[in-house]
Amino acid sequence: MKILSITILSWFALVGSCSNERYTTKIENLKKSIVISDSLELATYAQTITAEELKTHLYKYASAEFEGRETGTKGQRKAVQFIKEYYMSEGIASPIADTSYFQPIPASYFSNTIKGSENVLAYIKGREKPNEVVVISAHLDHEGIKDGKIYYGADDDGSGTVAIMEIAQAFKMAAENGMGPKRSILFLHVTAEELGLEGSRYYTENPIFPLENTVCNLNIDMIGRIDKTHEEDDDYIYLIGSDRLSTELHYISEKMNSSFTNMKLDYTFNAENDRNRFYYRSDHYNFAKHNIPVIFYFNGVHEDYHQPSDTPDKIEYDLLQKRAQLIFATAWQAANMESRIAVDKVN
Repeated sequence: MKILSITILSWFALVGSCSNERYTTKIENLKKSIVISDSLELATYAQTITAEELKTHLYKYASAEFEGRETGTKGQRKAVQFIKEYYMSEGIASPIADTSYFQPIPASYFSNTIKGSENVLAYIKGREKPNEVVVISAHLDHEGIKDGKIYYGADDDGSGTVAIMEIAQAFKMAAENGMGPKRSILFLHVTAEELGLEGSRYYTENPIFPLENTVCNLNIDMIGRIDKTHEEDDDYIYLIGSDRLSTELHYISEKMNSSFTNMKLDYTFNAENDRNRFYYRSDHYNFAKHNIPVIFYFNGVHEDYHQPSDTPDKIEYDLLQKRAQLIFATAWQAANMESRIAVDKVN
């Protein structure tokens, strides 16, 4: 029996070793297979995303004029109009109708006294595979006014909102020069995130593009600040969810970072046992529930999180620029690959 037990254990060890070797080989082959699409052009258009333009947009978006952008309020209505007018001025189309960039959400959808709200959608049509869609999202709402104080939400999520605007502009410039993406790209500004991811839930229940045609969701929620963990080394971004559904998306993300931005990609909050549960707390999760690969870009929590002091003067604009450029590069690759991103895991 003792000899048999050793033999069995040795067999399991051998099988495990072979399995590990096959997995390692598979990963190495996957990494080698990632060829960056039009890398010189990508780098050129990424450089059009600038700290100066991000700052200009954010000082407007996180100003007192928009009154903290609470869902369903006058301030939030001003915010969606601002986003719409930006896309119209840039000549970036709506996927809904020529001049209608809003996806209305009726009051009946919400469980409180909100009188209704809207998501804002713009897109660039793919030149080869227009029915396949890469979604870049951020939430447009914040906390509004409490006890007479405006909660400006410059980082949360003004930073994500203006990042999408700049990313969209870069893709539009590329398209005008004959370098439009092979797949369509949807720029999705969702409302009511602060109420429990309601805007993104509404979109995924009432998608403008079928969910089965959605290649991935790159979701941006707070990318303009530095958390305490990185005060001594601020060239970082937290990535959450990148390998939860697609090994390929994870390595595409890493390839784009090492090739263009070379930041520290911090996966601390991607752990399955993360007690903060950030994976479940932003709008990407409503896509992940449908087994759509996601990445959630996040700078971590800071002392001004959900406080009136989250103001645009505290944003690190050079860092915001670099993070937005990484997201642009990842979206560029996802939109221009020969085959759509593979899903090799499911919820």
